[in-house]
Order: sequence, then structure tokens, then C-alpha cells
Amino acid sequence: MAYEVNGTTVEHDEEGYLTDLNDWSEQIALEIAKNQQLEMNEERWEVVNFLRNYYDEYQVAPAVRVLTKALAKTMGPEKGNNKYLYELFPYGPAKQACMIAGLPKPTGCV
Repeated sequence: MAYEVNGTTVEHDEEGYLTDLNDWSEQIALEIAKNQQLEMNEERWEVVNFLRNYYDEYQVAPAVRVLTKALAKTMGPEKGNNKYLYELFPYGPAKQACMIAGLPKPTGCV
């Protein structure tokens, strides 16, 4: 299974997560979001970039509880809450946002 972007094939697993994290690019993120029926906007990019930075620092994709706490600490309670995140990523903020960010499936997600 693969995403096709600008003539390049990028492999993903059966759930849509990239098999090689180094294959990620903003163009790949746009393709994954399109497959998830999401249009990327400033708020979604903000969460995706936050997740990529979080992963770079901790080498783990955070579950939703950890994600909301970290976002609240960094960006304030108006963005670090489940309601806001589910509005942006209705199929699960941690799972869907991590997929778009090119990260592995968060630990503890089914």
C-alpha cells in the first residue's frame, strides 16, 4: 500500500501510517489528510507540527491524554482540550493527527 505524491510512491501500513518516517513531507501530509477527508488549515498544521516536534524530542507519538496536556501547557487550555482536538481530527486526535504528521500510531491506541 502506498501514497502517490508528485510521481513518488510512499509506502504505508494497512492503517495508513508511513512505514518510513523519513518519507514524510508536507505534500505527503496533504495527501494523507485528503484520504482522511480533511482539508489542512492553520489549526491542523499547528497540531501536526507540534506532534512532529514532540516526537523529535521524546521519540514517541503521544496518546490523546498526553497530547492534550502537552498542548494545553504550550498553547493554552483553549487548544489543549479534547473538544477542540476532536473538531480538528474527528477520527481521533492522536491517531489521525499522528498519521498526517507521518508518525507511528500512538501507544495505547487501538
